Amino acid sequence: MNIYVGNLHFDLSEDELKKVFEEYGEVTTVKIITDKVSGRSRGFGFVEMVNDDEAREAIENLNGKDIKGRKLNVNQAREKENNSGRNNRFRS
Repeated sequence: MNIYVGNLHFDLSEDELKKVFEEYGEVTTVKIITDKVSGRSRGFGFVEMVNDDEAREAIENLNGKDIKGRKLNVNQAREKENNSGRNNRFRS
């Protein structure tokens, strides 16, 4: 299951985030989204877990949990909508 994690502290590393989620089960990938120009964290990311039951438990237990002074916003990631609300008439 792919999990959205928001309100991350800007200094939190992917390894630190992985350790938080590994308390609930096997984590396959962790990706903190960064600004393309500055390389700085944008304050959110995604965690992929193998087992859906473990993922749901992680979501339930970690949503609202304080990590480095910030309360996490954790829920199942939604599929990315394809260019929603954008005018694509100039794109080839």
